[in-house]
Amino acid sequence: MDLVHSDLKVAIVVADIAIVLIVGSLLVTLFRRMKQPPVIGEITAGIVLGPSVLGLLPGDVTGFLFPTEIRPHLSMISQVGLLLFMFLVGWEFNAQLLKRKSGAIASVSLSAIGLSFALGIGAATLLHDRHDVVNGKEIPFWYFAVYLGIAMSITAFPVLARLLSETGLAATRIGTLTLASAALDDVMAWTLLAVIVVAFTASGGVATLVTVLGLFLLYVLAMVVVVRPLLRQLVGRLTRGGKASPYLVPLIASGVFLSAYVTSWIGVHAIFGAFAFGLVMPREPRTLLATTLHAPLESGTRLLLPIFFIVTGLSVDVGALGWTGLGELAIIMAAACLGKLLGAAAPAKLSGMSWRDSCSVGLLMNTRGLTELVILNIGVTLGVLDGQMFTMMVLMALFTTAMAMPLLPKGLPRVPGNLFTIPPGARPSDPAAAARVESAEQPVKAGKP
Repeated sequence: MDLVHSDLKVAIVVADIAIVLIVGSLLVTLFRRMKQPPVIGEITAGIVLGPSVLGLLPGDVTGFLFPTEIRPHLSMISQVGLLLFMFLVGWEFNAQLLKRKSGAIASVSLSAIGLSFALGIGAATLLHDRHDVVNGKEIPFWYFAVYLGIAMSITAFPVLARLLSETGLAATRIGTLTLASAALDDVMAWTLLAVIVVAFTASGGVATLVTVLGLFLLYVLAMVVVVRPLLRQLVGRLTRGGKASPYLVPLIASGVFLSAYVTSWIGVHAIFGAFAFGLVMPREPRTLLATTLHAPLESGTRLLLPIFFIVTGLSVDVGALGWTGLGELAIIMAAACLGKLLGAAAPAKLSGMSWRDSCSVGLLMNTRGLTELVILNIGVTLGVLDGQMFTMMVLMALFTTAMAMPLLPKGLPRVPGNLFTIPPGARPSDPAAAARVESAEQPVKAGKP
């Protein structure tokens, strides 16, 4: 298609966004009825509109609806939603989860990420020879293997938190152990990812690597020592008197984008800047910020993230895998599932939980969702993953997330409430509910299943 003028480009872009939102809403509703999280419907929508489904129809329907010339525009729009999402991930991160005095948290997290990373490297030894050239450039084995190990190690903390909240498991022993373990898991995985991104980006030599790493460490120090106190003062002024200023949302969003720009300029991916800004963002006044800042930004991501899914889906071509690709997908699925299921369930059992509850922890830790797609898109940007590997890894993220709810054992204890959003030290006003939450917060002890 020959796009003659900019007005037509704008028209096609907005029409594409409308199509993505409509299809995404329909599939989210469908999968909701199947008791699946919304991210399953959104990922599926991207795949359906891409070459894997719509592209099978005669006449290149996918190419007509999403012309090659306008895809970069969709990609840029999707990055705005992605950065806001990563900010919310950092902001919603509950450090209190990591302060619980339970060795089970460390053992479950370290075992899950360790085994997943090892199996990812093992899978890489079997797959590297067929995927060692991306865009005409040969990818060293250790880059490929470490990246695959990190991708296997991720647990989708935001998706998991919402899934636990919706099912009433968030304030149970299973939920609190899983959330805390997933939080520690993701901290380690994101740290490893930052290191590999720096190493890959600075592959021009040791001097470049040292420069990028030094600038990144300075950035982290500045965020903790300078930006966090300034943000606390700014938020305090903008929420004075129990009422939020109309400038709160645009100023915080500006901070997110500027932080993303800085990390991108340093040589680290922009998502790390958005994530770090969320980590140093004040949590108080909690209720006021939840309604005047968190809610608007979350609504913005709901509009923009579906565009990220279609950008991802346009690069997913299931039909191009063939029988060999399906065999490789089986290897990836086996490594991904064994790493999380066995790596999390075994230490949970050793901590004193029953086999039913231990297997539930493993299943929940196996959810990857949108967080995995973010990492996979970084891999494509860096030139570590070719088209087939990207397709297989996206399918792995979809399947491992979708399998959690149907396979969870029946009869698990449910406690209303969500510790993820309850301020530290707060308790429900109802004494019975407070007692249930207090019981749920008790550390897992050996001999008490």
